[in-house]
Amino acid sequence: MRPKEPAKADHDDLFRARLDQIINMRHELVRLADRIDRDWTDEELADCFSDQGRPAELVRFMIGMLMLKHTYGLSDEQVGERWVHDPYFQYFTGEEFFQHALPHERSGLSHWRKRIGDRLDILLAETLRVAHDAGALKKADLAKVTTTVQPKNIAFPTDARLMLSATEQLGKLARAHKVPLRQSYVRVAGTAAMMAGCYAHAKQFKRHNRQL
Repeated sequence: MRPKEPAKADHDDLFRARLDQIINMRHELVRLADRIDRDWTDEELADCFSDQGRPAELVRFMIGMLMLKHTYGLSDEQVGERWVHDPYFQYFTGEEFFQHALPHERSGLSHWRKRIGDRLDILLAETLRVAHDAGALKKADLAKVTTTVQPKNIAFPTDARLMLSATEQLGKLARAHKVPLRQSYVRVAGTAAMMAGCYAHAKQFKRHNRQL
């Protein structure tokens, strides 16, 4: 069910501290929180929620947590732990009073990401809009787009690696068909493959060929 924004408190709480009274209202997170268009994000994600069932987590809270997570390079667990003792994090996610415990499930971020799917691009759009309005981003900065390629853990198929893989696969086939082996040669071949790589790197090709 689509979440409903809680009503703002119209009076102070004797037993809880208001965040706007204990934080610096000129802090960058405070200014960013006041610039984000919450109504626009709510409308963009409205079709991700049904009209029945239990109300989902608050959109402002979840979007704020995702932005804080990626801004500070934190994991889901780390952003939750920091939220508990950082009043600026709490203000950014829409809290009025300082909270001593996380009011939502720690697994809520992963469930919420699955719910909205590929709609996370609205966070990028809103981030760029806020940066442009604040003067931190100019149109000229968007004229050139730089992309980066994530390096993959792909090993080059050398002779040593191929023969080691063949040895391991033959050992698996032998166990699957209950063929007794005096020695599997997996440990010997693994050491030989490692040494062959070292000798090849050092350009000691006679030793390299001996290990092969």
